Amino acid sequence: MGRLHRVVLRKFPTSRCVNRYSTATLSSSARMMSLNARNRISLMLTAFVVGCFIFGQASHTAEKDVSYSKFQIWRITPRTKDENSNFFRAIQSYETEIWKDITTGTNTEYTFLVPPQIQTEIKRKFNVANVSYVVEISDLQTAINEENPVTANNNSWFLNSTFDNNKTAHRMDWTSYHRLDDIYGYLDYLADTYPKIVQLINIGASYENRTLYVVHISHPSSIPDTKPAIWIDAGVHAREWISPALATYIIHQLVEDPANEGLLLSADWYIMPVMNPDGYEYSHVKNRLWRKSRSETGSRKCRGVDLNRNFGFQWGDRGSYADPCAISFRGIKAFSEPESIATSNFILKKSNLIKLYLTLHSFGQAVLIPWGHSATLPSDYGDMLALAKSATSTFQHYKFKVGNVAALFYRASGNSADWAKSIGIKYCYTVELPAKGFILPASNILPVSQDFFSALDVFAAEVATLHV
Repeated sequence: MGRLHRVVLRKFPTSRCVNRYSTATLSSSARMMSLNARNRISLMLTAFVVGCFIFGQASHTAEKDVSYSKFQIWRITPRTKDENSNFFRAIQSYETEIWKDITTGTNTEYTFLVPPQIQTEIKRKFNVANVSYVVEISDLQTAINEENPVTANNNSWFLNSTFDNNKTAHRMDWTSYHRLDDIYGYLDYLADTYPKIVQLINIGASYENRTLYVVHISHPSSIPDTKPAIWIDAGVHAREWISPALATYIIHQLVEDPANEGLLLSADWYIMPVMNPDGYEYSHVKNRLWRKSRSETGSRKCRGVDLNRNFGFQWGDRGSYADPCAISFRGIKAFSEPESIATSNFILKKSNLIKLYLTLHSFGQAVLIPWGHSATLPSDYGDMLALAKSATSTFQHYKFKVGNVAALFYRASGNSADWAKSIGIKYCYTVELPAKGFILPASNILPVSQDFFSALDVFAAEVATLHV
């Protein structure tokens, strides 16, 4: 990738920003608008806006609930180099956050958040510059309110009728998004009900002293630490609710559906459904779009570290930030956070067994392959690409892109998949699940989960061929 360019997004007069300015980093790249222009420079956003109140990544002791009333999500795909440049010129004077840029062929699609107070002016500038856009979400708060409707199971405990009443109750389902207590209650239920299959492992505590759990799932006939293993984590970024939902669905299928016994014969499974429990809870009760952890950062205005920039491989390189108010703040050092250090310590103890590493995120519908810190590729990139393409070919409802992180999305140093690859785990992937601007109605949980679960047969079959 090319050089990094620093662009200041000036404060809009009516915004309520906790900083005097916010910044985004643009990189020039060799993404081409035509084959003949392969060596020309175009712009790509590779990182995110620093913590302005309107984006909800600043925090105060007595912070009020954050509302996104009348905020909109726009999408644009510049067709030419000039349109790409016009797009950035139009937005660079305002506080807007680009959530995702995805490259397909020669075009890059941008999805971005637009506060209500600048929408009229941005529309005017786009019209003048002949920049076309689509409004994907016309009122973000309305979409949030409708994302997770209250169901009967949100309000009452239930017990699977096939088990006796002495077992621990739970209220887990996959028709709504659940709070941490529901998720952990379900894990307790599984460990109590299936002790020969499920081991619930406490690997440490979060900054706010919430337990960090890993679920170990194995066949009753398995001899401990003799079989290749698969690691799956989720809930790294708090606002990506579909990832813990999918992780718990995978746990449910592996443990409670006898038809999936073959997956337990192929591999052992270590699944961490919520790596960032503090942020996940905060996204439910205060700010739906909170991303980071909830640790103190030394800043009076901004809390939290991006755990997916805090892992200790190429930490502090491109695509991460030293500013505590940045949405991709990397922390003061590698593994500065209790969540990342506890996770890495556990994985290191099992690294000789773990042959596949999956970290679940949203959004983007892509399976991303290291490296994220650099446009260079691992020596066995071809193996990882082939397996990912085989796995995604099983999907029936959602089409996923497969490729290198830096090529498809942006650079991201200190991410967990790069670290996992660096310690010798053969297959390492970041999975970006479907969503529309991080908001995915709960009615989509089962379609997404059922579609993705089919890929596990492909992954497990390959892992079963590897020696420990």
